[in-house]
Amino acid sequence: MEEGNTGNCPRNFLSAFGEKALIPRYTRQEMGHVWSDGNKFSKWLEVELAATEALAEAGQVPKEAAAAIRSHGKVDVTRINELESRVKHDVIAFTMAVGDSIGDPAAARWLHYGMTSNDVVDTAQALQVRDASKLIERGLGMFGEVLDLRAHEFCHTPQIGRTHGIHAEPITFGLKIANWFAENQRNITRFREAAAQMAVGKISGAVGNASHLGPEMEERICKRLGLGVAPVASQVIQRDRHAQYLSTLALIAATLEKIALEIRHLQRTEVREAEEPFGGEQRGSSAMPHKRNPVTCEQICGLARLVRSNMLAAFENVALWHERDISHSSVERIILPDSTILVDYMLSKMTAILGQMRVFPERMLRNLESTRGLVYSGQLLQDLVEKGMSRDDAYKAVQENAMAAWESDTSFRDRVAADARIAKYLDAKTLAHTFDLQRQLRYVDAIFDRVFGAHPAGEKSAAGSAGKQ
Repeated sequence: MEEGNTGNCPRNFLSAFGEKALIPRYTRQEMGHVWSDGNKFSKWLEVELAATEALAEAGQVPKEAAAAIRSHGKVDVTRINELESRVKHDVIAFTMAVGDSIGDPAAARWLHYGMTSNDVVDTAQALQVRDASKLIERGLGMFGEVLDLRAHEFCHTPQIGRTHGIHAEPITFGLKIANWFAENQRNITRFREAAAQMAVGKISGAVGNASHLGPEMEERICKRLGLGVAPVASQVIQRDRHAQYLSTLALIAATLEKIALEIRHLQRTEVREAEEPFGGEQRGSSAMPHKRNPVTCEQICGLARLVRSNMLAAFENVALWHERDISHSSVERIILPDSTILVDYMLSKMTAILGQMRVFPERMLRNLESTRGLVYSGQLLQDLVEKGMSRDDAYKAVQENAMAAWESDTSFRDRVAADARIAKYLDAKTLAHTFDLQRQLRYVDAIFDRVFGAHPAGEKSAAGSAGKQ
């Protein structure tokens, strides 16, 4: 194991709630507990107990010794840290402290029997990651529910679609949120797979040859813990699993950043189509009382950078010397707690933001119409080609009118209606169809059915109905 007195480390968790957390500002209570020292050592003890009892069942350890270890073995974080400051090895400090707590040297000698440090540490870490993953998966589910509701709430709310930051063609705000929902669903699938890859233990000894306890006993111990078994390991579970897990967390963070960045853009003064929640006593600026800044969305964007950087560190941990070195250990003490804590926090914050986000449909429509019909240029081009005009001639005629309308801030529709080249192919009725907003949005329901599941004509989905309440 890694040398050094981790008990004195300023980034260290203490065992009880309310004591110093890893990142106090961003740590939610349940996730903080998962990574507390008290819980970590409790998971270590859980692995030790599973091993001793499985060995006792197989007749390799006296049953009375296993019972004594179960009854009297205790975790004392302060004592473990004090011992580690002397022996410079956290697992040895742990076994010494737990052994002392048993109060029976004859029984205590069977603690950690046949095992190496990482049989305990890696297997216990899998238990911690499993608990952290349950919290994150729950957060992803809650976030998806909010996205579902708000997507249906604004399913038919027109908004201008933007490419390169420039007005392109009409969409609906619900369609934008549906895109976020679909991505979140992919994140759930990816995360479940990554979490499953992490839910394995190993009790195969110092170089992975299982020479002390054997593969069958390894399977029995892991089964007692509800874990799968790494089919082959060195002294450690291979770190490609951890890299995949951190990659998935980074993807989740990137999705949250993407949504937060969009809200930030939509909240800009000149856009003002949506706005993150602003508390009754909240203040936006020490100097400018009028400010309502998207500070939480900006926070999400910043924290996503940290999660991505931790992913890089996880990839660096894949390559270790021979059957194991400890270069990964110090890194994982930071990146696993930090990344799960941050993603848990970010999911909670973004769920609240999406649930309480203010949306301004009138402003969306006003912005859509602000270019006075320019956003229908693509439809006009298509309609002219369909009516027989060559594509190049049609493009030139539409672009000339579009550029003139843009430069003079005049009506694009009026200009094309007066253009003889266009009137030759499109009469007033056909032109009205070209500039029909609902024509642009006629397939939104079909897209929603693909994303959320089809429902009978005229019947709203459960999520859509709930969103209207």
